[in-house]
Amino acid sequence: MHFAQSLATLQLDAQSATPLFRQLYDAIKQSILAGKLGSGTQLPPTRELATLCGVSRQTVLNAYSQLMAEGYLSGTVGKGTFVSASLPLQASKHEPAGSRQPMRPLSARGERFTGMQTQLPFHRGASRAFRIGMPGLDVFPFDVWGRLEARRWRKPPHDLGYGDPAGFRPLREALAGYLRAARGVQCAADQIIITSGSQQAVYLIATMLLAPGDRAWVEEPGYRGINASLHAAEAQVCPVAVDGEGMMVSHGMQAYPDARLVYVTPTHQLPLGMTMSLPRRLELLAWASAAKAWVIEDDYDSEYRYTGPPLASLQSLDKTGCVIYVGTLSKVLFPGLRLGYIVAPPALADAFAQGKAIIDRHAPLVPQAVLTDFILEGHFSRHIKRTREVYAERRSALLQAIGEQLSDRLDVGTADTGLHLPVMFRRSCDDEAVARKASERGLEIRALSHFYNAEETDIPQPRACGMLLGFAAITPEEIRRGTDALRELLDEVEASGQAERPAERMQRTGGSSRRSAPAVR
Repeated sequence: MHFAQSLATLQLDAQSATPLFRQLYDAIKQSILAGKLGSGTQLPPTRELATLCGVSRQTVLNAYSQLMAEGYLSGTVGKGTFVSASLPLQASKHEPAGSRQPMRPLSARGERFTGMQTQLPFHRGASRAFRIGMPGLDVFPFDVWGRLEARRWRKPPHDLGYGDPAGFRPLREALAGYLRAARGVQCAADQIIITSGSQQAVYLIATMLLAPGDRAWVEEPGYRGINASLHAAEAQVCPVAVDGEGMMVSHGMQAYPDARLVYVTPTHQLPLGMTMSLPRRLELLAWASAAKAWVIEDDYDSEYRYTGPPLASLQSLDKTGCVIYVGTLSKVLFPGLRLGYIVAPPALADAFAQGKAIIDRHAPLVPQAVLTDFILEGHFSRHIKRTREVYAERRSALLQAIGEQLSDRLDVGTADTGLHLPVMFRRSCDDEAVARKASERGLEIRALSHFYNAEETDIPQPRACGMLLGFAAITPEEIRRGTDALRELLDEVEASGQAERPAERMQRTGGSSRRSAPAVR
């Protein structure tokens, strides 16, 4: 009775909420499905199995009875109990589930969604110094949000059935009013499509506007999430240099004149922080209009400008309908809300709404309704005002701490907008190695190298070597502690010689060095 002996080693837990007969039933069922018990195999008598497993006979009878009812076992009194001979079972190869290969490979389209080029990181654990892309949850009015949500649940919008794929109409109207007043965006509610964050927005746009192989300009360095979307959409990513005025349109025109789409962050370039100049904006719009190319304007954190009022959008200058404006609530409210939006040219709005319906029908309705109330009752504008003050204080704390602790090692880049600071090393180094060591110390920084598309490109600008340090999600006290820890880390890295770039180390030692593929934001 080899099978009975193996079942005797089962860890049946008498304290579990799952009844013992159900635990035994599951064990036998899985052995049958895995092929460990072939068709026609005789099972032990109930009394014998009960003794071996240390359970009552009734427990075994109940397990056998359930398995017979479902067709796994058959038997008659006096002849024994057997695995059903009618089951089309295969012999088990005894492979752990995690090591199995898929029945057949992913499709060519499916492969576009996997690998280093499309990996998007996610936050783990509580906010810490110096997490980027995260607002300060400690200043969000969750009590207000909870009260508004409770009110909505007492009187749900409509019947909670399938809604408009473009989104909750009152929210689209509220956003249209806000965007016209705060960002100068020329739009009506009919042009707005509510999405599950800006990542879905850019993927939807790329999928619907680009054919396989079409070229798309992206900033170099720039937001790697757009690269993931473009790769999945089978487009060709075309890195275009940035300088102090933003994307170098002349470089894109010369290198990729036939591009069909441009992705740009004109108000706050990610990661270097500059604002696109007016001449450069007009140059981009003139080229896009002549080339009949689309422009995605990602306006991800324009609410937070510390040296003057927020700047008008690129879309407000568009006279030919080539700019598609993308916004997100992740930076103003919180990322877990997963609400973003597209402001489409009128000719594209219906098509994008239909595309959204195919992807996931529509964004969750109740959060949209709660956000509508949050905006219309004035909480949204008050929250932006309050967080702008709080983040300005935290930005000042970080600038002061860098000035006091790290001014001999770091130069601060453009720092008048957003939720993070770009800092450059005064001495060229391997910023990815510094970021890895920082993670071991409990610090969360992003190397600027991660925002570049490749090690060697034809970009007519030197590569930046530094870090992106977020400040919005942590208090001034945490910022100061984090800066102290970063200074200690850089002391050790410099003393050990590990701050060198791989190429410098190769030249000094005569060895070789290969840099791993850049991580994706």
